[in-house]
Amino acid sequence: MRPEGSGGMSEALRTIIASALDWQEAHVGFEHAVAGLPEDLRGRRPERYPHSPWELVEHVRLTQADLVAFMEDAGYMAPSWPEGYWPDGPAPPTRASWDEAVAAVRTDRERLRTLATRPSVDLGAKIPWGDGQTYGRTILVAVDHTAYHVGQLVAVRRLLAAWPPGEAQPKTR
Repeated sequence: MRPEGSGGMSEALRTIIASALDWQEAHVGFEHAVAGLPEDLRGRRPERYPHSPWELVEHVRLTQADLVAFMEDAGYMAPSWPEGYWPDGPAPPTRASWDEAVAAVRTDRERLRTLATRPSVDLGAKIPWGDGQTYGRTILVAVDHTAYHVGQLVAVRRLLAAWPPGEAQPKTR
């Protein structure tokens, strides 16, 4: 990370970018999407749908961890696609895997939040070992990627009849 300063980015804008990592302004957040999902449904793919809840959670975890590593590690090596970004199968390999993956998503989200709000990180600066990506762009990729798959988690839960009936969506502002 480059210590040249904020590159003119205001603290307020940094805070907005950091808060986008888990906001629930226009849609359900990650925690809500995974909360209370029965264990027996975590590895089930709905009919005519390509992913189980486990595959989506683990994909978010693997991708988010990759984005953090990319920004923090000068020796970064990208995993193979798609193997390095998706689990081997539809079900968690152990009973603890689900909780561990959910906890890791939260931990890496906090690492991203720290990067976004650290004044010594110029969010407009290119990541020195990248191919032109900036720190800010990479954080926004994490925001967008997670939001997309959270939407899929909600859809999968609805297809599995595992979304709370009458569950209201957050109000948009």
